[in-house]
Amino acid sequence: MGKRQPEGPPPAPAVQRVRLRYTKRGRLRFTSHRDFQRAFERALRRAEVPMAYSAGFTPHPKVSYANAAPTGTGSEAEYLEIGLVERRDVQELRSRLDESMPPGLDIVEAVEASTPDFTDRLEASAWELRLDGVAEAEAERAVRAFLAAESVEVERRTKKGLRTFDARSAVASLTSADPASATGGDGRGQEPCAILRLVVRHLTPAVRPDDVLSGLRATADLAPPVPAAVTRLAQGPLDEETGTVTDPLAPDRDAPLVATAPGGSA
Repeated sequence: MGKRQPEGPPPAPAVQRVRLRYTKRGRLRFTSHRDFQRAFERALRRAEVPMAYSAGFTPHPKVSYANAAPTGTGSEAEYLEIGLVERRDVQELRSRLDESMPPGLDIVEAVEASTPDFTDRLEASAWELRLDGVAEAEAERAVRAFLAAESVEVERRTKKGLRTFDARSAVASLTSADPASATGGDGRGQEPCAILRLVVRHLTPAVRPDDVLSGLRATADLAPPVPAAVTRLAQGPLDEETGTVTDPLAPDRDAPLVATAPGGSA
């Protein structure tokens, strides 16, 4: 017998790809990636986005997610890409999608995809770690100890069991910041409070902020009395000279615009 094929014509091809930046704020930082996917697909239907679909017996909307933040962390810089079968004005599309999402899961930026290999540009992430109950001087001492170490081995339980790896090698920078400059956290307002700013390269295995916190505990016995409030501030290309994470959408934003066909606005 030949291989079964779905009945009917094949799905229409994508004629436009749009890259979106979204956030996870407040209590919505506890949203899992699967929960976000469900909320986003509902928003696509509410906003009447002309999505492209995959082929096969169970077609799915063409949505590509990139390097989602762990559950429990906030983020100002999550990214995804969607494929459309009809061209749309990207700013109107962003606005309609944002209105269809729960507050806290905010669609804050949209650009038409004009370049390949977007995920390859997500080389590093910048994080903010709010340590309530930790004095600034204690945090600064721990940072110095961590950075002075050639390697910092930590353990994390994965699907394949307990794994040991070096958390130090992925850290491009780690500094202590003024608590008044904090952009993350959950508003507990406890004193004392320390703020750490962290830039981590995206390596394999991935090093997460909680791994760095484990490293701070191992090298300097830093143990916050309450769980750290963690927020991703940015992800994108890493400027090795300055140690900063730059905008991954800049190449698309700076590319020549493709005119929208008459009647193609959302």
